[in-house]
Amino acid sequence: MKLISWNVNGLRAAVKKNFYEDIKQIDADIISLQETKLQEGQIEMALPGYYQYWNYAEKKGYSGVAVFTKIEPISVKKGMGIKEFDTEGRLLTLEFDTFYLVNCYTPNAQPELKRLDFRLDWEEHFRKYLVKLDEEKPVILCGDLNVAHENIDLKNWKNNRKNPGFSDQERDAFTQLLDAGFIDTYRYFYPNKEGAYSWWSYRFNARKNNAGWRIDYFCVSNKLKNKLKNADILSTIFGSDHCPVELLVDMN
Repeated sequence: MKLISWNVNGLRAAVKKNFYEDIKQIDADIISLQETKLQEGQIEMALPGYYQYWNYAEKKGYSGVAVFTKIEPISVKKGMGIKEFDTEGRLLTLEFDTFYLVNCYTPNAQPELKRLDFRLDWEEHFRKYLVKLDEEKPVILCGDLNVAHENIDLKNWKNNRKNPGFSDQERDAFTQLLDAGFIDTYRYFYPNKEGAYSWWSYRFNARKNNAGWRIDYFCVSNKLKNKLKNADILSTIFGSDHCPVELLVDMN
């Protein structure tokens, strides 16, 4: 089974930049998108063969996630069931026969860490949510998790120690998630690979110079370790300031 996750930074903009051609070429079984930035009825997706599921933010032009899947899920849930987190369209959970897929767009801590308390509160509740799901079925978590976990996961780590996405608190929260029974699949396959990034600022020719961050992930339950086949970062695909990330897993 092939899965991809992609922060498209505005789906309506992405479809004008080769989105359909890229998706056709990748030919994934499940496609998870973040930051769709639209409301219901604002786009018609021409994706024959895929079931489509959406979670929109109440605020227009903000956040939002979607999942397109060739496999019909048993059930679909929007959010975590916590009102303060569920208005921003950040979470979709699809239940399949043998696993849960969780598509997540984690809140950004914001410049000067203005939203760090909200972010850490989210992290605490989200980790508990995932652990509870994992008690029922293995979990495949994907999305823009808005954190570079280790120094190797961003180009200029020394200058970013207290910046959003690389604060000690956010990195610790990700460590706690892994310690709760999850695997960062890219680092499972490529523990020491440098220069592997999934997001680049639009400023300073960051992408051309590969001055990026790895903040887009597939994390899976430990119990799926033996089913993992590969993880990849599709950095040759443009159309957003993020590129897609990919997971190959044997769920038969």
